[in-house]
Amino acid sequence: MKYVEEFRDPKAAKALLAAIARRIDALGATVEHPIRIMEICGGHTHAIFRYGLDKLTPPGLDFIHGPGCPVCVLPMARVDECIEIARRPEVIFTTFGDAMRVPGTQGSLIEAKAAGADIRMVYSPLDALDLARRNPHREVVFFGLGFETTTPSTALSILQANRETLRNFSVFCNHITVPPPIRALLDDPHMRLDGFVGPGHVSMVIGTKPYGFIARDYGKPIVVAGFEPVDLLQAVLMVLDQIVEGRAEVENQYARVVPEEGNPVSLAAIARVYEPRPTFEWRGLGEIEESGLRIRPAFAAHDAEVKFAIGYGAARPAAEPEGCACGAVMAGRSRPTDCAQFATGCTPEMPLGALMVSSEGACAAYYQYGGHRALERAE
Repeated sequence: MKYVEEFRDPKAAKALLAAIARRIDALGATVEHPIRIMEICGGHTHAIFRYGLDKLTPPGLDFIHGPGCPVCVLPMARVDECIEIARRPEVIFTTFGDAMRVPGTQGSLIEAKAAGADIRMVYSPLDALDLARRNPHREVVFFGLGFETTTPSTALSILQANRETLRNFSVFCNHITVPPPIRALLDDPHMRLDGFVGPGHVSMVIGTKPYGFIARDYGKPIVVAGFEPVDLLQAVLMVLDQIVEGRAEVENQYARVVPEEGNPVSLAAIARVYEPRPTFEWRGLGEIEESGLRIRPAFAAHDAEVKFAIGYGAARPAAEPEGCACGAVMAGRSRPTDCAQFATGCTPEMPLGALMVSSEGACAAYYQYGGHRALERAE
């Protein structure tokens, strides 16, 4: 087993597609009344378009793209706060590359860098730690961003800085969690979903048990999936089997990587360093209770919000750019091609919204894998 080639096997994919078509027929699903399955991972969204699964699956199946891109769901006000910190002369602001071009109301981090702010791209919070060691007279701030996948590495960096008494290292924490926005979507009376394909990378950390409420409280099936085409097709088939059989359970297609209990070392680091925020704003979904994490008071010396008196729970609403439909797309209410700016006023070269900037954004996936050409043909 090489865990790649066998999950790209055309024969296996064809067999799964035939089985999916049979389930769709059995359910009587049509283009007008499709089975709607939401993937809640940006990596899954890109894989669906990269391998053409949206075109290979039958018309009665509709993929709905959920809030699976942490850069994309970040509200503009938080980008503004990043820039506010980065502009301080004593600060070296560090960030992953996919956050550099996300627009706030005051521009983006890359524009702030061009204007003179000391903003540096890093590949890990450990890079930021090293910068803090080498620049003891500067404040080094790491932009902590992401779902449970990246949260442990930031937590471990804070613990290391605390052990070294590295007081010039802090984190601007914008880590968020997956289960609360799923509940918010299911509580939305205008959102119709029949099942979920659960995120693979997040589930490597948290396991499968946190999704139990989806089946228990809402009667919807969820299947945690890998990222290869056969992974995704098998997960879709498992969701459809549950619907056909009248079941609603949490199942794990990605068992070769995802343990039911999650990663205990990562979970312990998260629990030690972070606590839930009472509420956190999500682009397109608004305020969601206990959906974000903040640094515990015991580690306040490494909390950029405390150190620079920025944010820390205070709502600072910022309107989206005029004509930008990122919020509706992020919430699964619209498709990228429904946006009037898609491929015209908003392109990867000149993005208007975060969904076109991020490598995991739905708009970027549509554009990269031919959605803009479909739009041109429609015109």
